[in-house]
Amino acid sequence: MSHSPSTSMPLSMPSLATQSLGMSYGARLVIEGLNISLPSGQVTAIVGPNGCGKSTLLAGLARLHKPGSGAVLLNGADIQRLPTRQLATQLALLPQEAVAPEGLTVTELIRFGRQPHQGWLRQWSAEDQRVVQHALAAAGLEQLADRPIDALSGGQRQRAWIAMTIAQQTPLLLLDEPTSALDLGHQIEVFELVQHLAHHGRTVVMVLHDLASACRYADHLIAMREGQIVAEGPPATVVTQDLVRTLYQVECTLLTDPDTGSPLLANVRRSSAVS
Repeated sequence: MSHSPSTSMPLSMPSLATQSLGMSYGARLVIEGLNISLPSGQVTAIVGPNGCGKSTLLAGLARLHKPGSGAVLLNGADIQRLPTRQLATQLALLPQEAVAPEGLTVTELIRFGRQPHQGWLRQWSAEDQRVVQHALAAAGLEQLADRPIDALSGGQRQRAWIAMTIAQQTPLLLLDEPTSALDLGHQIEVFELVQHLAHHGRTVVMVLHDLASACRYADHLIAMREGQIVAEGPPATVVTQDLVRTLYQVECTLLTDPDTGSPLLANVRRSSAVS
């Protein structure tokens, strides 16, 4: 799938980091003492086994879950202290199971992305319309602008939701399992759009189950286990047989993609160390 060149105004490069972050669900401590700094203008994938804390971390980065200790810092400021509207102009979150009202069209959904920019003295404008048109083009949805969301394929629907975040014009985009319910072709549609956004100045953070896709489409990898970071950096540098074994208790043969240089997992099998 091709995307039109970006025509929106350049986004300032944001800084998103955690400082000794601790997060709990009830009495259960999920994340403790986490320090990360997300590279700006790149795609970061957070990977790890179920229950390792990756979705909890994303919820903390999006201010959906309040830290028990430490802080999430946006451009050096604690996001817990930022006004909601200001945060919404800096950071957009696409949750795992986003649901649109029945009958809503693609364009109508994308228009919701402009809400943080509206107000009593700031009504819908020609600039808002231009941004919506740009979002349609960036997501390759111009021919589907008037189609109801519930009449789209899975990949088209997910691209429409991402287009809404494009219209929000935030420099930061957080995605929770953006391809979990999609077949391979539609997964590639979404991942290519994510890469396109990063190449045009956005910082993207996505939680993924699939390590192979993270290696192929992410610039930066954060591998988690039991609430801790066990490896961080470019996939080609940090993904090893030992890391795969540590994360998932499986053995594999690691190859190198001749086109991208990213790691390829082959001959994946259950580790003999697992009883």
